[in-house]
Amino acid sequence: MNLDLTTEDSEFRSQVRAFLRDNLTEELADAGRLVTSVFIEPQFSLPWQKILHARGWAAPAWPVEYGGTGWTEMQRYIFASECARAGAPSLSPMGLAMVGPCIIGHGTPEQKAYYLPRILAGEDYWCQGYSEPGSGSDLASLSLRATSDGDDYILNGTKIWTTHAHHANMMFCLVRTRFDGKPQEGITFLLLDMTLPGIKVDPIITLAGEHEVNQVFFDDVRVPKSGRLGAENDGWTVAKYLLEFERGGGSSAGLEASVGRIRALATRDGLLASDPGFTSRLAAAEIGLEAIKITEQRVSSALSSGGNPGPAASMLKVQRTEMMQRIDTLGIEAGGTYAGVEQLDARQPGSNIEPVGPSDRVTLVPRYLNNRAASIYGGSNEVQRNIMAKMVLGL
Repeated sequence: MNLDLTTEDSEFRSQVRAFLRDNLTEELADAGRLVTSVFIEPQFSLPWQKILHARGWAAPAWPVEYGGTGWTEMQRYIFASECARAGAPSLSPMGLAMVGPCIIGHGTPEQKAYYLPRILAGEDYWCQGYSEPGSGSDLASLSLRATSDGDDYILNGTKIWTTHAHHANMMFCLVRTRFDGKPQEGITFLLLDMTLPGIKVDPIITLAGEHEVNQVFFDDVRVPKSGRLGAENDGWTVAKYLLEFERGGGSSAGLEASVGRIRALATRDGLLASDPGFTSRLAAAEIGLEAIKITEQRVSSALSSGGNPGPAASMLKVQRTEMMQRIDTLGIEAGGTYAGVEQLDARQPGSNIEPVGPSDRVTLVPRYLNNRAASIYGGSNEVQRNIMAKMVLGL
């Protein structure tokens, strides 16, 4: 990847910086800096999405005909980097980065016409119904039953670790429509309304003390078949397509911004900045990020030419999540004594609670704890290595 900016790229960067300066409010930037996850509360992400949508910048990776920007790969990288540096809140990936591309790739014309504008505008807020108790990385063993009844499916069962289900009005969901034959051949992909009768959402509080994930129960929930994406019993094909975007989507820009903050912390500390062990580990992380950016460029090239991420998505998923965890560990080391103080109230955007110690330490441990799950969700990294061994190495 050539990171030297052309004149046009430099002008575009100036344009993005000016946009952020004029539109990113202090409240939104504060929320972006305090986030401890890839997800941020919709009270902050949705207003920012509406601002971006008004500018036509909500979905840079989408095809232009569906509302994308038509930017080059370098422009998308510049935009993501500048947003991360400015502390802009991240947008929920469930709609824009996951089910949106899936609808583009597998939806009917009617589904595209209905759902895609609503995703862009933030009118629908999505959650993902994949994992179940006992069916995480072994997703093909899922058992949420969908019984055909005329124009509807009747759903009974449960989903777990469902991020932001307590906020979502829509879910993309894998259900079991057939119990005989190969497990993968009896799965159907559904788009459903979270306000349907019979759906119950119970909170799960994470180790970081946050309500981000949930368990969702379905009790005779009647879902119209018009919400089916792809053919009945062919949901595994759709699900794998979506998982490639989940694993391969995103950008290392946020990780780069985190490294920059850690280097600033170490510089202010003084001692760490001259510690050869710490500086060596930090430099190694920066070198690793450069390698990740090269892989991201390859995936972006595949997407821009109409392809899908393929096995490179698994490679990126492993590289990004393990790098994230390395950076989190460096952050705690750079944060020193104050990093370990539990300050749930002080790290809420807009809070008037004074933090114990410097304010830039309050998210270090919560982010570390939250991101321990990164190498598990979206398919564990062990599963990703199996995919790479099979599809790349032919083992």
